[in-house]
Amino acid sequence: MPVHRRRFRIEEAFVGELPMSMPPEVDNGEVGPMHHEIMSELRAIRAQMATPSASVATGPIGEAASRETAEAHALLETYRAQIEQCEKLKVELDLIYDAISRTKREIAVLHGNSFNGEEMAKVNGELGAVVGGTEEATQQILEAAESIDNAATALSRITTPDQQKLLSEEIQERVVSIFEACNFQDLTGQRIKKVMTTMKFIENHITVMMDIWGGVDAIKAHAPPIVDTREGDARLLNGPKVEGDVGHASQDDIDALFD
Repeated sequence: MPVHRRRFRIEEAFVGELPMSMPPEVDNGEVGPMHHEIMSELRAIRAQMATPSASVATGPIGEAASRETAEAHALLETYRAQIEQCEKLKVELDLIYDAISRTKREIAVLHGNSFNGEEMAKVNGELGAVVGGTEEATQQILEAAESIDNAATALSRITTPDQQKLLSEEIQERVVSIFEACNFQDLTGQRIKKVMTTMKFIENHITVMMDIWGGVDAIKAHAPPIVDTREGDARLLNGPKVEGDVGHASQDDIDALFD
C-alpha cells in the first residue's frame, strides 16, 4: 500500500504544483532525491541568513551605511571646528569685557575725585581767584605807577625842602604798594598748582584708559580730523605763544614788516 506524505509549502515553491496522487520517492524506507534537494536549498538559505554582514557590506544597504557614517564624521568635525571658534570668540569677548570693566573703574575714579560738582567747583574757584587776583594786582600797580609819575613831575617843579620831602615819601609809599601788589604771583602760583594737580590726576587716568584700548596710536587712528571753525579775526588769534610752539610770528618777523 503506497504511503501518502503531506506536501509542504516550500516544496510547492521549488517544484511547483504536483498531483496529489503522486507518491514520494521512497527507496527502502528512505526519502527520495527531491527531499535531499529541498533540504540542501534550505541549508543554503540558512547559511546566508546566518552571515548577513558580507552581503550587507557589499550591497546597497552597506553602501548607504558607509555614506551615513562618513557624513556623521564630517558633521562631527564641523561641530568641533565651530566649538573651537566659539572658544576663541569667548576669549576675545572676555578681553573686551575686562577692558570695559577697567575703563568703567577709571571713569568712576575720575568722576568721584575730579568730575563731581564739589571738585570742579573748587577748580573753577581757584582759576577765578587767579584771574581776580591778577586783575586787582595789576590795577594796584598801575595806580601806584601813575602816582609815582605825578609825584616825580611835581618834584621837579618844587624847590622847598619840605615839599620835596613829602613827595619823596609819597613815591616811597607807592613803591612799597607796587611790591605788595607783586605778591599776587605767589598766591596765583599756589592756586594754579592746585589746578595743575587736578589736571595731572585726570591726565594719568585718561592715559590708563588709552593704554587699556591699545595706547595713544590706536586712539589716534579713530580721532576725527581737526577742523578750524573760527572766522574773521578770531581765526588769526593764536597767542600768546608758548616756548616750542610753531606757526607763530616772531618779533623779528614783525619788525621786518616795517623795514
